[in-house]
Amino acid sequence: MAMSFDSYMKDMVKPMREDLTRLGITELLTPEQVEEAIEKSKDGTMLLVVNSVCGCAAGQCRPGVAKALQNETVPTYTYTVFAGQEKDATAKAREYLAPYPPSSPSIALFKNGELAHFIQRHQIEDRSADMIAGDLIGAFEQYCK
Repeated sequence: MAMSFDSYMKDMVKPMREDLTRLGITELLTPEQVEEAIEKSKDGTMLLVVNSVCGCAAGQCRPGVAKALQNETVPTYTYTVFAGQEKDATAKAREYLAPYPPSSPSIALFKNGELAHFIQRHQIEDRSADMIAGDLIGAFEQYCK
C-alpha cells in the first residue's frame, strides 16, 4: 500500500507544528481564520509565526519563539501559519506582512491590527535561538505593554 504525498507530508511536519502548538500557539489553517485573527488583534497584540520545514526554522526560529514566550510580557494572541502546507492561509497572512517579501520562517508582531515588528528569514538563519528570543522580547517590551 503506497502512502500519498499529502499523508507523508502531514506526518513529516507534525512534530514541527507541535513545536509551536504545544506552547499554546493557535494554528491558522484557512484564509478566513487569518482574517479573524487579524481582526481580533485590533484589540491588542498578536504574534504570527510563519512556520516552515527549513532547518533554520527548527534550529533557530521555533526555539527562539519558545524562549521569548517565557517572558513576563507577551502578546495577547499567538498564531502560526505553515508555509508550504496551508498555502491559502499563508498567502492571506502574507498580505498583512507588506511591504516585506514572502519569507519563511518569519515572525511578525502586530499591535492593534498593524504590523509593528517583523523578523525575516535572513534575520533568523544566521542567528541563535537566544538572539532571536532577545529580539522578540525587546519587541514584546516595546509593543505589548
